[in-house]
Amino acid sequence: MTAIIFALLAAVLAITLHEAAHGYCALALGDDTARRAGRLSLNPLAHVDRVGTILLPGLLVIGQLLTIHRIAFLFGWAKPVPVAAWKFANPRRGMMIVAAAGPAMNFFLAWLAGLAFHGADYLPPTAGDMASEFLLYFIMTNLVLGIFNLLPIPPLDGGRIVVGLLPEQAARSWARLERAGIVIVLLVVFLLPQALREFGIAFDPMGALLGSVLPRAIHLVLWLSGNDLNG
Repeated sequence: MTAIIFALLAAVLAITLHEAAHGYCALALGDDTARRAGRLSLNPLAHVDRVGTILLPGLLVIGQLLTIHRIAFLFGWAKPVPVAAWKFANPRRGMMIVAAAGPAMNFFLAWLAGLAFHGADYLPPTAGDMASEFLLYFIMTNLVLGIFNLLPIPPLDGGRIVVGLLPEQAARSWARLERAGIVIVLLVVFLLPQALREFGIAFDPMGALLGSVLPRAIHLVLWLSGNDLNG
């Protein structure tokens, strides 16, 4: 039960602050749409999406605990923060910066959690162990969310970053993927691997990516936050 609470709390905080970062970045660049819509808030309820924030993370947590008896992967999303790109001095560049703010916030939060590990040593043993467990979930969740959102498929943040970097004509073509982007992501990342597994076919690109990148990313965060990796 503790694992479920820690994992869900970490996911809600990571997703909420990810979305808030988009809104505050847009405001800094001259777009107050999110503020007028009440989305410049650190209140998770302002950003909750029933499926992405509650149902999907909950199913992932329960499914993993029932099958592999641990939480190895957690993902979700919140209601997208509204952004009016035409209010930026340079709309494409502005949208690229706003998109990058979400993953940047997640990586920053992971680093802060790494720093917080130092404080866990000063807590009583039981409290310190619980704090360390939550912080590890928080680091992992933020890194997964940040890395996943950097996939170069609109409407993920990475797709919008690519649109800001490509020449205009190519950017227009890539931006059209946004209409079907979330379907592509759900199909390739979640549904297709499950379906192929039933036929004994190993196809899990996101799992392979995280299996390779995530341990290195966690190691890097702990190293950058001054933790003893040999302890």
